[in-house]
Amino acid sequence: MKTCIVTSDYFVPGETFINRHIEHLFGGQTCVLCGRFDGQNPLDKPVFERRARLSAADKLRAPFAMGWNAATEGTGRLPFGDNRRALVDWLRAQQVEVILAEFGTQALVVAKLATELGLPVFSYFRGTDASRALGSRQRVRAYRRMMPRLDGIFAVSQFLLDNLARHGVSHPNAHVIPSGVDIRRFAPAAKIPGSCLAVGRMVEKKAPQITLRAFARAAADRPGHLTFVGDGPLLDSCRRLAAELGMAGRVTFTGALPHDAVRAHLATTEIFLQHSVTDRNGNTEGLPTAIQEAMAAGCIPVSTRHAGIPEAITEGENGFMVAERDEDAFADRLARLLDMPDRSALARAARATAETRFDNAVLLDRVEAQIRARVTARR
Repeated sequence: MKTCIVTSDYFVPGETFINRHIEHLFGGQTCVLCGRFDGQNPLDKPVFERRARLSAADKLRAPFAMGWNAATEGTGRLPFGDNRRALVDWLRAQQVEVILAEFGTQALVVAKLATELGLPVFSYFRGTDASRALGSRQRVRAYRRMMPRLDGIFAVSQFLLDNLARHGVSHPNAHVIPSGVDIRRFAPAAKIPGSCLAVGRMVEKKAPQITLRAFARAAADRPGHLTFVGDGPLLDSCRRLAAELGMAGRVTFTGALPHDAVRAHLATTEIFLQHSVTDRNGNTEGLPTAIQEAMAAGCIPVSTRHAGIPEAITEGENGFMVAERDEDAFADRLARLLDMPDRSALARAARATAETRFDNAVLLDRVEAQIRARVTARR
């Protein structure tokens, strides 16, 4: 079934969940509609860039068209004029049968056009689009207006569906399907005792300072090493904090790494740390892919009761959670975990959870089945 995948940017190496859909959905029968295209196309797909240079006529139309779309549809990014005609021609030339928007905000851009063309359209909600985005009344109104146009929605966690529902945004054909992980590639190797790892952008939502201070307290009189993988605005301040805490020799900051390098770190790491919090703008996780990958690699997660994370971690069975921003509890939980003489049962349980719940091959089949069922019903 030829599917048009709609995303904001293409190609983004870190967006493995989107790239997996582009590469594998319906046997790879896909094309890409993106906001920005950087010229890299390793998946060798037909690409339409929405934000390509406007024609002279569209430049004249832009103030009215974008203003009208923003007022009526909640976004000024809907295609219009010559660009819209070119997109319609491209969709027909690609023989697109269904559209999957990878974020709710991207679905706003294409839902009206899809309806007008009689194309089934679905949206995935993944985190920011069902948390921080809901802080805008205009966005909430736009989501409510969009829902009847959609044939179904997916979310990576029940938390996100519940969050949408609290704002009066819901759909009768809604499904929780996590992004998942390739459990054949992310697998445990020989673990380094006392090794800890944190992976992700160094931003407020990940609270790296709390992770760092908690590790410093827990590891003060215990063996252990913490590696941070990722860059971002808080990286330099965390480096300085590690030195101030006397942990410069026991904390490594690698910066951003390729996906294969992250996988290698996970394979040999014992404990995965992710202190996710709701940031000051209301931004939350959905169900972090990093936690799913860590569990597949047999890492024991220590995290927070935040967003969809409790849907992955069962306290004391395959990992541990504390309240958001509870640094004392986070340090205490890590210390007790480091004191355990044998952590292998927890590691095996984490891996088993990934095998049974986060196998991306199984989850991809579920997405395909739901799309196929709805498209068949329409026909």
